[in-house]
Amino acid sequence: MSETQYDLARDLNEAAAMAAGLQPYVLGDRLYGNVGSGGMLARPDMPSLTIGALLMRLRRLNILSDQLTAAQRDQLTASAAQVEQVRSEWTVHYQEKLMHEGASRLKAIQAFFAECKDDPQLCANVYLPEALRRTIVQEIIVVLATYGLPGDELLSFSRKIDGELRRYTQPAPFIWAEQLAPVYPEPAYWWLYARPPQTYGQPNVDDDE
Repeated sequence: MSETQYDLARDLNEAAAMAAGLQPYVLGDRLYGNVGSGGMLARPDMPSLTIGALLMRLRRLNILSDQLTAAQRDQLTASAAQVEQVRSEWTVHYQEKLMHEGASRLKAIQAFFAECKDDPQLCANVYLPEALRRTIVQEIIVVLATYGLPGDELLSFSRKIDGELRRYTQPAPFIWAEQLAPVYPEPAYWWLYARPPQTYGQPNVDDDE
């Protein structure tokens, strides 16, 4: 997972490739798009294209922009401008895609809870993808609020998921690369400072959330 071995230049290049393919992705039917020529031809070295995954990269690149060269900052600015153009021109499609992605990612985390009940050791070993999903959902929630788009239902769903996550995790050191810690402070991103215990019994029932 790139978040545990973070590479700023790779993040920048992935964001640029995603931004370049954003318009056809937003207008298409697929939730997880391919990064490539026009966003349609798959590049095996690239992650799946979603708005949330792109927004996550843009925000952390902006926060870490003092580590970028002038040319890299120009590339970041261009990518952000592409995203804003798509959002402003295709607002309804953009919003629908965001809502669909947020709900889909939270439902995937619900499936993780079933794994935790059935196989506690597996629960501990496969937590990192769930933390990434929850982080991307948070990016979506923030963007919906920023642009005054309806997000109450997604926010309520995320709080329900958080209550379950707290039952199956305990506090831990930051689980991603230390370079990303300034981007994700605790407690706002508490799930990045938690993980299921390796030796695992019952859920943390002391937490009533």
